[in-house]
Amino acid sequence: MNVLDMALNIGIVAITLAVLLCAVRLLRGPSATDRVLALDTLYMNAVALIVLLGIRWNTALLFEGALLVAMLGFASTVGLARYLSRGDVVE
Repeated sequence: MNVLDMALNIGIVAITLAVLLCAVRLLRGPSATDRVLALDTLYMNAVALIVLLGIRWNTALLFEGALLVAMLGFASTVGLARYLSRGDVVE
């Protein structure tokens, strides 16, 4: 087992733990703002996990998937933030 495999294993475990903690905050968040922040962090962790799995499995297809998840995550976070602050997404 080389250093890259060990680092990938540690990274995958750490990010999986972060995803689980974000899911707990998403379900138990005391306010809607906390839930939106947990959802945004969940998207970032999902992107990191997809990238690490792309490195592990040596495929470029997962990097494109990570880019799509990042773009959709950003758009949904902006939409939810606008809805919570103004009550309307589109003016």
